[in-house]
Amino acid sequence: MKKTICILTIAMLIAGGMFTGCQSSATKVENAQEDVTAANAALNKAISDSIAEFKKNSEVTISQYDKEIIKLREKASTMNQENKILYEKRITEIEKKNAQMKKELREAKIEGQKQWREFKAEFTHDMDELGLAFKDLTVKNID
Repeated sequence: MKKTICILTIAMLIAGGMFTGCQSSATKVENAQEDVTAANAALNKAISDSIAEFKKNSEVTISQYDKEIIKLREKASTMNQENKILYEKRITEIEKKNAQMKKELREAKIEGQKQWREFKAEFTHDMDELGLAFKDLTVKNID
């Protein structure tokens, strides 16, 4: 009796597994399309979140650069005339680049992961160069 119950139970489990495991090709394709759509939506959201965070952090850095420019202009006012002219010229160049970066960040139209990677790499490189320009100005400062 126990043997018969065990055999029937195993047979039912196998039949149930086969029955639920057999899906039509159309159902499999439909499920795969739903999975792809969900994955694309998740990827787009992740990219959007990454862009928003990057823009926020970049805006903070640009704002800090604006404040630094003000400090540098105040410092220039205490220099002798010859050094002041050279210093202010360099500050103006940095200020223009900072404004350009601000505009570029604000007007960026990014669609897709590839375009995002390219924009981020180029913008980060330009921001690094701007940061180096600040350091260079303060290091080569002639008081």
